[in-house]
Amino acid sequence: MFETKIAVVVRDDLAVWQKLNVTAFLASGIAAAQPETIGQPYVDALGRGHTALFGQPVLVFAATGDALRRAYARAREGGLVIAPYIEAIFATGHDAANRAVFAAGEADSQTWAGLALHGPRKAVDRAVKGLKLHG
Repeated sequence: MFETKIAVVVRDDLAVWQKLNVTAFLASGIAAAQPETIGQPYVDALGRGHTALFGQPVLVFAATGDALRRAYARAREGGLVIAPYIEAIFATGHDAANRAVFAAGEADSQTWAGLALHGPRKAVDRAVKGLKLHG
């Protein structure tokens, strides 16, 4: 049992490519912010090295826009690490533009596409309470 938990919450009405894109970007946000979540590099039987991955499971949940906003509010209240992805980022073409559209509004009122959370297991569970694993 891990003391911390990683959860990715993706809006359920996005196109499949958008859900996958959002999940990948959000996972990278947690990895960047929380390097202790990364395990050891992989080595195959021939001794060839491969990159390390998260050292703990990542649970991916589906949510409506309203449920995403609730999860965001709970995550803020719980002091969790939050990786954000808002709908406006789909219209940008690079990282600086992503940050600019995010900065243009208050996070509480953004149209969320997804978010990733990391923190104590119980606090993450509270933030995603009522959400179902993505199917």
